[in-house]
Amino acid sequence: MKVLLLSRYPRLGASSRLRSYQYLPGLAGNGIEVTVSPLFSEAYLEDFYRSGKKRPAALFSAYWVRLKQLFKAREFDLLWVEKELFPWMPAFVEQLLKRLGFQLLVDYDDAIFHRYDQSGSALVRTLLGQKIDRVMSSAALVTAGNDYLAKRAEAAGAPRVMRLPTVLDVDRYKPKTVSEHSPFTVGWIGSPTTAGYLDLLREPLCSVAEKHPVRLMVVGARIEPIAGLPVECVDWSEAREAELIQQFDVGVMPLTDQLWEKGKCGYKLIQYMACALPVIASPIGVNREIVEHGVDGYLAEDAAAWESALISLIESAPLRQEMGRIGRAKVEQHYSLAVMTGRLVSAIRQSAKEQ
Repeated sequence: MKVLLLSRYPRLGASSRLRSYQYLPGLAGNGIEVTVSPLFSEAYLEDFYRSGKKRPAALFSAYWVRLKQLFKAREFDLLWVEKELFPWMPAFVEQLLKRLGFQLLVDYDDAIFHRYDQSGSALVRTLLGQKIDRVMSSAALVTAGNDYLAKRAEAAGAPRVMRLPTVLDVDRYKPKTVSEHSPFTVGWIGSPTTAGYLDLLREPLCSVAEKHPVRLMVVGARIEPIAGLPVECVDWSEAREAELIQQFDVGVMPLTDQLWEKGKCGYKLIQYMACALPVIASPIGVNREIVEHGVDGYLAEDAAAWESALISLIESAPLRQEMGRIGRAKVEQHYSLAVMTGRLVSAIRQSAKEQ
């Protein structure tokens, strides 16, 4: 069986790496041959992370390469699309492919539809506000990283919707041994585009630092200094991410309460838990499902709750150990790559047979 994976990014892009690339060995082992065709190059992504700008010339070049790739679509049993084929363009191509009898599996791990239907531009809202709904309804199957995304797909008229959480290879993440040491390390992993959420922790971290030796370790981004708090910013690498997380004493995931955030899939929480770390997260979207408050971590709705949760964990190594143990078991049971690979294999085969 042959599948064309029309991903958004190469492996450097977290969404593509986690939602598709990590499944490729398991799919190959089940007789599914996947040809990978990312829309954007690694050079494009590195430039975007560095400058924060999207270069029009690079966009048009990427679109042209993708369009040429689609002329080979008849060679494949299934087209596996990450979110959409052509960002900021109407869903004409996806709808045409459906009319021509192609089978599409479309995957979502964020609320990309809000980029269009909540745009500040009336023109974008008018032309593209329903774009992702049309893509979803053109798919034989939509895979969604959480319930918020799945419900949108169902409302859009997608014929089949499957919940597929973002998962990890548990064997890559070794449980951390809890110990008493100083300073206490609050850790966060992410990218330059999401580092702004850490501003929510400036006040509570400063308050905690007045009572306990504490530091902040940021993996994958650079942030402005925080007065009175040591901050270490470390470059992300796929090879070292598990090792870096093991240097944390608690993993954090602050979020603002907006529509875009409801579509997030909480992957960093799963990474922390896989390393047997307690977690603290904003009670937004899927975070409420991943974190059982007071059992494997805390849900903190404001600065006071963040401060209280941090102090509780700093002052009790046994609490950190027990929360970490429970979190690790949860990941092994519900967020394991091995478990989800079987589900994805079945979904791909069923979707391809519907031709």
